[in-house]
Amino acid sequence: MAIMRAGQHLSRMTLTTLDDLRAAQARIRGKVHRTGQGSSDYLSRTSGTRVSPKLELFQKTGSFKVRGVINTLAQLSPDERARGVVSMSAGNHAQALAWGASQLGIAATIVMPATAMASKVEATRGYGGTVVQTADDLLATARGIREREGRTLIHPFDDPRVIAGQGTVGLEIVEDVPDVDVVLVGCGGGGLLSGVAAAVKALRPSARVIGIEPEGSAVMSLSLAAGSPQRLQVNKTIADGLAPPFTGANAFAHVRALVDDVITVSEAQILDGMRALMERCKLFVEPSAGAAVAPLLTPHPLVPHGARVVPIVCGGNIDLAKVAVRFGAT
Repeated sequence: MAIMRAGQHLSRMTLTTLDDLRAAQARIRGKVHRTGQGSSDYLSRTSGTRVSPKLELFQKTGSFKVRGVINTLAQLSPDERARGVVSMSAGNHAQALAWGASQLGIAATIVMPATAMASKVEATRGYGGTVVQTADDLLATARGIREREGRTLIHPFDDPRVIAGQGTVGLEIVEDVPDVDVVLVGCGGGGLLSGVAAAVKALRPSARVIGIEPEGSAVMSLSLAAGSPQRLQVNKTIADGLAPPFTGANAFAHVRALVDDVITVSEAQILDGMRALMERCKLFVEPSAGAAVAPLLTPHPLVPHGARVVPIVCGGNIDLAKVAVRFGAT
């Protein structure tokens, strides 16, 4: 388990404010679930802390992604809505955008990898989205569709409106757990980590916000070390929700300015986190959620004894066959 210090560096890029977060919270209210805070005696005993998981796996479409989607779609002009939207995603954002767009009568096309999880592709289509699968660069393909069809591109993690929407998770955490000391957040593209950090640091500055990345897809750690957003040449992890090939400028600026640390975890630690959530907490989670609790399975120097800890259980969209093979191999 490696650690990359993010630190409190200033950024010239405009960061999400508490006003942005409050406005997003108002826009999505009544359209998505206000998810609850759970508890886990097992994780608390194992880590020597007081653990209150944030249960985003019970969110609409099975992940936090609908928050950013609804906040973004709500701000489109009538003309933009009429022309439709396009995006790219390995799965969770795809499902969220397809569902959210269908609720507002907006046509949505989502570019997904040729290797995307079949269940997530089927779910995206089931929610009303048009899926384009490709082995080529997803963002370039989405941009091509935007140019040809005049659609509005909705970035899955690097749009300020998406970041503000995801940040409503952080608002709810501080409202429900006002004495929170540490928030553990899975980091893929960094949209959730950015928004949650903006909320937590605005309302409870003393709390530490820690991002968790797979070792095989640690693009945010790579970017922090380089001092600028980077792209991965090799990207491999079971946690497909934490596996974007690049870091966006907005997310990077938020993480560098607001996040205390970014931890990388191994595939074995991710699977151990999944197993703990499933067997001991009775939560049917995807690998990305397992990553968020990995630092709680053994005492960790960044998670002090006795601290009030909130790991974000970010989603429950799982490929049973794929995970079963990996569990069987461990």
